[in-house]
Amino acid sequence: MTSAPAAVQPTRDQYAKPLLLALLGGCAVALALGVYARLHHPTKYGLDVAGFSSPLYAKAWLTTAAAVLAVVQLITGYRITKSAAAPAWMTVLHLWSGRIAVLLTVPVIIHCIYALGFGTYSFRVLAHSVLGCVFYGAFVAKMLSLVRRDDMPRWAIPVLGFVVFGSLVLVWATSALWLFSTKGVHH
Repeated sequence: MTSAPAAVQPTRDQYAKPLLLALLGGCAVALALGVYARLHHPTKYGLDVAGFSSPLYAKAWLTTAAAVLAVVQLITGYRITKSAAAPAWMTVLHLWSGRIAVLLTVPVIIHCIYALGFGTYSFRVLAHSVLGCVFYGAFVAKMLSLVRRDDMPRWAIPVLGFVVFGSLVLVWATSALWLFSTKGVHH
């Protein structure tokens, strides 16, 4: 009687190349955004969104909405990875809250890059500029990891997701929270 072949366990070496490619892709995006934003001459023209008193408040509220959705991402992502019995709706909520959160940040980054550029005139602005690049780089690395999910270590996607979450919350803290605490909460 022949026995079934044992399942082959992936080795670290099998994970190295796809993980490295995902991380390099994310780093390339972060670096390209930062270099372009730094070299691009800021136009100082704001991206005005209807219903907001200024472009800064439009950015602050869009980023706040994205940060709230990032909290939904964190909670649902944790539940999905920790429980095999997570309800199907939770996966759908996780996917759509992430998609909408990133879409909400698109007008923000366009405004930041074209109107303001990569700011270095204070520690807060420098941190905000760097964290914005890290956010998009981590997002790209996570998406590239999802494409090759079977070739990734189990920890890669949750860790990258946490970096996306953390960088977005810090981007929010260095922009929207700062604006709300110094100039007030209005639209």
